[in-house]
Order: sequence, then C-alpha cells, then structure tokens
Amino acid sequence: MYQRLFQDLKGNKSYFIFGPRGTGKSFWIRNNLRPDIYINLLDDKVYRRLLAEPSRLGDYITKPDPQVIVIDEIQKIPALTDEVHRLIEEKKWKFILTGSSARKLRRSHANLLAGRALNLSFYPLVARELGDDFNLSDSLRFGHLPSINSEPDKEKFLQAYLNTYLREEIIQEGIVRNVDVFSRFLESASFSQGAILNVRSVAKDVGKDPKVINEYFQILEDLLIAVRLPVFHQKARRKLTTRPKFYFFDVGVYRAIRPIGPLDDENAINGHCLETLIFQELRALNDHLSWGFHLYFWHTRENLEIDFVLYGKKGLVAIEVKSSNRFSDDDLKALRLFKSEYRMAKCFFIYGGDEEYLKDEIRIIPVRKFIIKPEDYFFNE
Repeated sequence: MYQRLFQDLKGNKSYFIFGPRGTGKSFWIRNNLRPDIYINLLDDKVYRRLLAEPSRLGDYITKPDPQVIVIDEIQKIPALTDEVHRLIEEKKWKFILTGSSARKLRRSHANLLAGRALNLSFYPLVARELGDDFNLSDSLRFGHLPSINSEPDKEKFLQAYLNTYLREEIIQEGIVRNVDVFSRFLESASFSQGAILNVRSVAKDVGKDPKVINEYFQILEDLLIAVRLPVFHQKARRKLTTRPKFYFFDVGVYRAIRPIGPLDDENAINGHCLETLIFQELRALNDHLSWGFHLYFWHTRENLEIDFVLYGKKGLVAIEVKSSNRFSDDDLKALRLFKSEYRMAKCFFIYGGDEEYLKDEIRIIPVRKFIIKPEDYFFNE
C-alpha cells in the first residue's frame, strides 16, 4: 500500500473528491478515514433503491452520531446531493462524496451543496508516492494507476481499464449513441497528445461534424480522463496561439489508446510520454502540496513552445521537457525568449541525461532528479 499525499480536510467540513476511475479514491477513504457509514453506489441493490427514492438515504445512516459519511460514485444519482444538503443543514453531519465523472452532476444541475463543500481532486500516483517502486522506464510505458504495479500483464490491465470506461461510463450511461465512432475518436484524439488541439483535423479523421467532436472532447474532460491546457497570455508582448493543448490524464492510458504501427516514430512517442508524465506529476503535486499555481503552456506564432508554465502567487515557472539524453543551444531557444520577456521567471529544461547544468539562467536537470521533488527547484533556488 502506498502512502498518498492527498489529505483529509480536518474538522466538520464536507467535500467532494473527484478523480478518474482506478486512481484509488475508495481505497484511500477506507484505509485512511475509516468512515462510520460507507454507501457504495456501484452496489446494484443500493443504487436501485436510492435511485427510486433518494429520501431513503437516511435509512443507510444507522449510527446515531456518525463522524464521517461517505457516498461513493455520487454522480450515479445526482438527486442525492439535495438529500445530503438537507442532512448537513439539519444534522450537521460531515459527508465526503466521491465521483469519477462531473458530467451528470453538471448536466442535471445537481445541488453541489450550495457552495458548502469544497471540490478536491484525486490523481494517479506520483513518483515520490511510489518510492522504491518508481522506475522511469516502467512509468513511461504503463503510467501510474495504483493497481498497475501488482498486475502481471500490465498492457492487458490497461486495455481492460479502457473497456470498463467504455462499458460503464459511456455505454451504460448513454453518453454517446455510436460507441464505434467514439472508439475511433479516442484513437484519433491520442495523436493530439501533448499537441495544440485541432478539432477540425480530428473531425475529418473520424468523419464527423466538428461540433460533435468538440462535444466528445468535452465528454473526456467531464469523465476526468483528459485535460485541455490553456495558453499563458499574461502581459504577452507577441502574438501567441489561442488554442489549448490536449492530454490524457495518465501516460499508461495514453499508450493503451494510441495505436502504434511500423511507420510510427518511437522516439516521438517516447517524447509525448515523458511530457505527459511530467504534466500529470505537476497537476497532482500542485493540488496535493497547495503550490497554488495555474498551469499553462506557451506557444508563439513562430512555433517556439514551452511545454508548461506555472503561474501564481509563489512565482512564475517555465518548463521545457525533452526525452533525449542530450541537448543543444537550439533546445533552449524558447526558454531564452520567455526569460527575456518575463525576467522574474524561473526556467527549467528537463531532459533524459545524467548531468545538471546552469546555462543562461536556465537550470538543466535530469528527469530522474527533477521528478521526485520539483518544488526544491521551484522554491529553493
């Protein structure tokens, strides 16, 4: 069992935990909180009874003064949030509501407890949580879903994970009408990993209207399995792209979706995998450790790009990622330009080599060193 960085909110404050399926939300709750009442909406009997009459929720709260009540997969019955709200108001009980999708809650205009509950995020494991089990090569192939390390056939596990999402989240919930088309869309979307999103290009590849494809991308975000990363525009001195970059949330999931054939450039795919791994680490650590950054990327009309820009009260950080074990002056061109326009920025070049350097105020760091504790570089330089 891995020690997670995610922390409970102390006191009597209720909250939501949103995160993709299989990231360990339920396991963390059972082993760290040990709630007095645990209601699992993946249990068919419980689900059917509460779906028919949400007011029956009180029947499941069998202890007279419970300290913590958990409802797992709350998005399956959005109407339950009204009942939870009532019980919080009347009984002052603490509820923790987990969800692997925000779609049904958003679409049904469910009562998100009238602002009385915070929304927290749960992520795949990060390198420091893996500890001695962290292996960069394995991470780049299989990702960081918690169950992956104990699986004898990791590729088969990832395919089963995707099939579960398609079956339980897409088909059963009736989110899309044509599952075959959506499956083709997933494959096409995988070619956009770490790239500026071109919805029209994906629509042409799939043979559907761009409006439909844009809705499909929204579905991926609602299901918490993909993210669109915005452009950093603050006080921009030059013209920048306006379209976001696209990422699946975990490098192993990306690899499982991405079709690979003899014409593919394995080095290019490895580059996308390393970039994805750094992205998912930054997202998780930023939340878990309360760095307070907003995450962006930077891309000029002259095609100079910085993979990640972190901006917040604690500063401005620019990060470029390359999987190669060597680098050239040309690789630092975008960071130099960014540094010239934002003098206060801390700039980092992360690569696959073994040596650390400082060049033109740019810290060049091996990925194996950076990934374990990036905040040592961000805040202690």
